[in-house]
Amino acid sequence: MALTLEDRQKFLAQPHIGALAVASSPGRAPLNVPIWYQYAPGGELWLLTAADSRKLRLLESAGRFSIMAQVLTPTVRYVTAEGPITRTEPMTDAMHREMVSRYLEPDKVDAYLKVADTYGPQTAVYMRPEQWLSADMGAL
Repeated sequence: MALTLEDRQKFLAQPHIGALAVASSPGRAPLNVPIWYQYAPGGELWLLTAADSRKLRLLESAGRFSIMAQVLTPTVRYVTAEGPITRTEPMTDAMHREMVSRYLEPDKVDAYLKVADTYGPQTAVYMRPEQWLSADMGAL
């Protein structure tokens, strides 16, 4: 059974690991990688990636991407959102802390950020969801 728009947005706002998919080069499958993301219902979804990464080059070239989040327990449920990239901007320390705090326990955040400082410049990529797919298969 498909979820309502409100249920889709609430589900996507939870801290799931996303599966990012973006068009790749001719003759190759889309790039599909796990990724942390941030989303608030009704707003833009955003993610962080290295400023010199293949992922960012593909995102900029395609101009859009999709992201899928799922859970398998207590029920099989997933949401996929797809839409255009609305903007990119350099990551700030505050953005990085927000993203890391979404996924890690509070006592792990500072240690992660210290290591992540060695990864080089990061870019925030924003997308406004336009197309949705979803299902809740109930308790199996």
